[in-house]
Amino acid sequence: MAKERLQKVMASAGVASRRECEELILAGVVRVNGHVVDRLPVFVDAQTDTILVDGKHLKPPQRLYFALNKPKGVICSNRDPQGRKVAVDLVPCRERVYCVGRLDADTTGLIILTNDAELTNHLTHPRYRVPKTYIATVKGRIDEAGIERLKKGIWLAEGKTGKAAVKVLKAGRQESSIEITISQGLNRQVRRMLANVGVPVKNLRRTSIGKLKLQDLPVGRFRPLTRSEVAALQAAPTAQEKGARPRAKPRGSGGRRQGK
Repeated sequence: MAKERLQKVMASAGVASRRECEELILAGVVRVNGHVVDRLPVFVDAQTDTILVDGKHLKPPQRLYFALNKPKGVICSNRDPQGRKVAVDLVPCRERVYCVGRLDADTTGLIILTNDAELTNHLTHPRYRVPKTYIATVKGRIDEAGIERLKKGIWLAEGKTGKAAVKVLKAGRQESSIEITISQGLNRQVRRMLANVGVPVKNLRRTSIGKLKLQDLPVGRFRPLTRSEVAALQAAPTAQEKGARPRAKPRGSGGRRQGK
């Protein structure tokens, strides 16, 4: 298990706010594995370290894992200054959970919510290249040249994207449906890649993250993940590409992840 700051672990367990937990640590009322800690920072593993606050054992928070079919217009955040609906509002539970990665407000589909920081890092860090699959409804018909460009990688402001797996599900003159799998998380990446090959996105839905599938989960509904699903997410992914990391960014470009 990845180690976290002691005050964060205490706050997650409901002891007090993070700032108040820092004050408790500095006051010398917290012990870790039998030793008083009275300085910061201190890093602990909530699952294996013995933590006492005022002589009482700190119970580690239960690890929670949910799959949500995010509706359009919902923000992947724990709060929104503009007052828009956020994903955590759709997954009521006592423990604090948060979204693993992001989908932009207009994109629907699979999002994972958890309080497991290690799994979150595993699924979002570029090093692991966890594949994510989307189905896009686009304007017009994509040609073979466009498909080949997507498969080889598209030049965006941040650099060249990694290779994508592409499958045309339905081709029409006015509208087409495309399945695309990528292993990166650049800002609105799928939309930008498809626009770059001349087929702007009308609707976008994420259908899988690694081996986890959206399946028939209704829009706006959530379900807990099974142990086998969590184990599959924690295992090494079978990425669809090698060398997915984009090339060096041009100066002045931004690469903040905002979803697809």
